[in-house]
Amino acid sequence: MRIDCDVVVVGGGPAGSHTAMAVARFSKQNIRVVLIDRNERSEFGKKTRRGWTCGDAVSKRSLEFVMENLGIMYERPEIEHEVDGVLVISPDHETKVLFDGEGYLLNRKLWPQKQLQYLEKFGVEVLFGVDARQLIAEDNRIVGVKGTSRDGEPVEVRAKVVVDASGSASVLRSNLPIESYVEREIDKENDMEATGRYILEFDRVVEDETWFDPRYCIIHLDQFLAPGGYCWTFPKGESKVNIGLGVQKTALDRRNAAYGLRDNLTSLIDQYVRANRAIVNPREPEGYPDQGNTYSTWQVPVRRQNDCMVANGYVVVGDAAWMPRPIDAGGLGPSLYGSVILGRNVVRAIEENDVSQDGLWGYNVEYVRVYGYQMAGFEVLRRYLQTLPNDDISFGMKHFLSEDDIESIKRREHPRFPLLTNFLRVLLDAELRRRVRERPKLARSLAYVANKSRRLIKHYLNYPERSADFPRWRAQLLRELKEANERLGLT
Repeated sequence: MRIDCDVVVVGGGPAGSHTAMAVARFSKQNIRVVLIDRNERSEFGKKTRRGWTCGDAVSKRSLEFVMENLGIMYERPEIEHEVDGVLVISPDHETKVLFDGEGYLLNRKLWPQKQLQYLEKFGVEVLFGVDARQLIAEDNRIVGVKGTSRDGEPVEVRAKVVVDASGSASVLRSNLPIESYVEREIDKENDMEATGRYILEFDRVVEDETWFDPRYCIIHLDQFLAPGGYCWTFPKGESKVNIGLGVQKTALDRRNAAYGLRDNLTSLIDQYVRANRAIVNPREPEGYPDQGNTYSTWQVPVRRQNDCMVANGYVVVGDAAWMPRPIDAGGLGPSLYGSVILGRNVVRAIEENDVSQDGLWGYNVEYVRVYGYQMAGFEVLRRYLQTLPNDDISFGMKHFLSEDDIESIKRREHPRFPLLTNFLRVLLDAELRRRVRERPKLARSLAYVANKSRRLIKHYLNYPERSADFPRWRAQLLRELKEANERLGLT
């Protein structure tokens, strides 16, 4: 089978689906859009063999952004529960920080079916059960993809633009057969997290808001239970929860060696569920729509987005572009912003008859300026926090976070640690001086991370508007990151 179209999107997850919608929505011409998903219609958007794997949480701001821009509406039952925010709780459970504002818990099995309705309403052609594994290149330009159907028949889709939304382990990106600035591979040791979760119902017997609160998503920082990552308890109702954790492989290996243990991701999740005082008699929900989606594991990228997301005739979005936020691995919000921005720029490139790297370059610039400019700073903060023991994390949250920092975190901005970066304040505040003397290395490092973040944000806000200036810009970025890694002992 061969299909000729204007845009082919590979991957029916949130990034791919909303990019396809955006192209169809923003086009003033008759642009033909084809979306390829490896799943059958009834399992559209399924992430792994074990289910529609996700933490299920998305901010109200992100969901409203995509709904307003695309003229669509999500409501119950695909929106399963509403929350007032995200609470980050210190390892000693003594400090709580409100992280982000209102949000939703989605039913990730039902949500793709609503996306499918909108795709078909907008005229997007969806190919089900096709696994696209190879890009087609001609004259240093991507012109399509090849794959196979479920019955083994070859499928070829030719297009002016190929959108790669096939996930963090994308074989299309890894084997990109043309010259480009797109990075093919991620540092799997340092910039990937192994994550897993259960969806459970339970009995509300013990009320402990540091462990479960139907009004808030809860993140527990604990380097023993989730080395290099964090644990989460996200409410999906009054007695239903998405509960899991993420770990960094090297941190887990160090933790196991230090304590003579042989824990893996699944055993740690089970320990976390047992440790949660508020969850009594946990059990898998019965029947539709949770059946077949109650337990799964997956890999999440936790670094800045790909420094360049475009090539001649080819673009990456969502996890394939490493968009999840480094500090919390949240991927839905960045994907929704990225999809709208990408769709708008793909339409512009096609209408101007220039789908080259330069013609698509505006996607890089707009995404960085709207959303991605803070991610390198969060990458440095995340990598530093992964080196800290629990008592340093608890101490820092209790004594070094100011009200200004908390307000910044609520806006998903990098904390600036003014208590530590303002020399005069430290000089005049006797209690703060005592705290700094008690943990001088922690104080110096947090102040350095805050200053480095400001430098990185400034650098990203100067993202080059022309591809010709990109190599020099990226060389300076890598120097900044190298300096941070050396200063913080992360090399």
